[in-house]
This record gives sequence, C-alpha cells and structure tokens, in this order.
Amino acid sequence: MGMIIQQLAEPEAERRGIRLLLLRDDLAHPELPGNKWRKLKYNLMEARQQGYDTLLTFGGAFSNHIAAVAAAGRLQGWRTIGVIRGEETLPLNSTLARVVAEGMHLRYLDRSTYRRKQEPAFLAELLRETGPAYVIPEGGSNVLALPGCAELVTELAAETNFDYLCVACGTGGTLAGLLTALGQRQAVGVSALKGGEFLRSDIDQLTQAATGQTHSSYELRTEYHFGGYAHFSAELLRFIEDFEARHGVLLDPIYTGKLLYGILDLLRQDYFEAGSTVVAVHTGGLQGWTGFKQRFESRSSWWPTGI
Repeated sequence: MGMIIQQLAEPEAERRGIRLLLLRDDLAHPELPGNKWRKLKYNLMEARQQGYDTLLTFGGAFSNHIAAVAAAGRLQGWRTIGVIRGEETLPLNSTLARVVAEGMHLRYLDRSTYRRKQEPAFLAELLRETGPAYVIPEGGSNVLALPGCAELVTELAAETNFDYLCVACGTGGTLAGLLTALGQRQAVGVSALKGGEFLRSDIDQLTQAATGQTHSSYELRTEYHFGGYAHFSAELLRFIEDFEARHGVLLDPIYTGKLLYGILDLLRQDYFEAGSTVVAVHTGGLQGWTGFKQRFESRSSWWPTGI
C-alpha cells in the first residue's frame, strides 16, 4: 500500500506558493499508532534474535507507546509488561483497559521511583521480579528505533519531492530516525514538552550512536507546548476542532495538534522558503482521545462540542 499524502489548502501556505502536505502515517498500520510501529519494528526483530518471549516497557497512563507494545504483543505472540508512571487508578482509563484486554501485565511505580527507570541497578532489580524480558525504553526511543523511522523518509521520497519534514517530538526518537535519511532536506521538530531544549542532546546522541555522526539539518521548536506534555488549552482544542472542519482530519492534543498549530504559525512568520514543499507527519496518537474526554469534558466549560 502506498503512503496516503493529503494536500492541505491553507491560505498562509498558498500566499507564498508553498505546497503543504500531511503524511497520514497514522493510517500505515491498521492496529498500531503510526510512528510507534516504526520504532518497534527492529526492536522486535532484535528481541526475537536474542531469544526473548517477553517485552517490558515504560509509559504514562495514556501512552501511545504502551498501547503499541500491547498491540504488538497480541498480534505477534509476545508476553508484555507495562510499567506505568503513577499510582493505579480504578476503574482503568480507556488506554490501560485496552492494553490489559490485549494481555499486557501492568505494574505501577510512584513518580520518584519511575525517574530511576534507566538506572542499570534499578532495571536489574525489576527484571529479577518480572523474569527475563527485552527492555524497550519509554517512548520506544533507542538506537534500534531509528532505522524504522528512517524508512518513512525513503518511502516518502519515492512518492514526492519535498524540502521540509516536520514532526512532533516527545522523546526525540522519531526525529532522530528521520534525520539519518534526510540528506539535504530540512527537518523541524515541534516539542510537545515544556523545556524541550534537552531533546537536542538526546537526538544528537541517538543519531551519533546509530550512524556515527550527528546531523545539523534540523531545528527544534520549543514554543508550542501549550503548558507541557499532556497539557493543552482551549485555544489548542479550538484549533483541532477547526482543523478537522477544514480538512476532515482529527489531530490529537498531545502531539499532532501542537505540530500543525506550530507549522501554521511558522508559515505566518515566513519561516519556510517560498515555493517549497512542507510535509507534516501525522504520527497517530488518537487512541488517547477517549481518556482525555473522560478526564476533562466533565469539568471543563471550554471543551469543544464537536470533539
């Protein structure tokens, strides 16, 4: 199946002859959020090669990555363990209820313990309790995530010429993978986190470890976080509602909503070269919507009616 690429008719793009495209990577795999499947692909191959039958990973209570690992486990016959940040809350939210239904075993860590998740001694202790497992970091961002994300660039280049590739950043792994295949093109990462400047060093470390070099052909924009990870505002939700009305595409409030808001703002600022082609990657993430509605609709006078 070829990629689904949608042209977005936006006055701010047309004003300077810019072709604005939305790559629907959220539709690439029927049961897994777009970029999460790409990040898992080579990790799963490595886990099989090493003889593991269990995947262990980390995430928050609405994590797309947790959802993707659980789905991969069900589809490919892995045992899965999800280590969740925070206390158990019953009834489970829609994300966690779904991953449990797919067979994932959940463990919970309080926030201060969770911060130790990358310490070797802590991981060793955790694996003593769970039994042997192939460990995938939070968000799926490790060296083996990069070649799967790089394939997006190769597939896209086979479909169309483009000058800029724009993606939302949580842990930086997707952007790092794209950079390894971008060549002379430019990338723009929009941080979903407050204070996302630290992602630059994480991205550079990942590309260095994967390819032996860092890449300078990207810019990280940190001003479109709307208060931080998993934070959003009435303005962002109204933008998502308007975008869906204009283009028939639902964005999510964690990643892709902030990405497209940022791109349209950068178009207003004449950030992109006149006459260029700008591609935004829709990386999925829509599974989290149900839970957000549960959390906010009942207590927010500003929740939009159409979402």
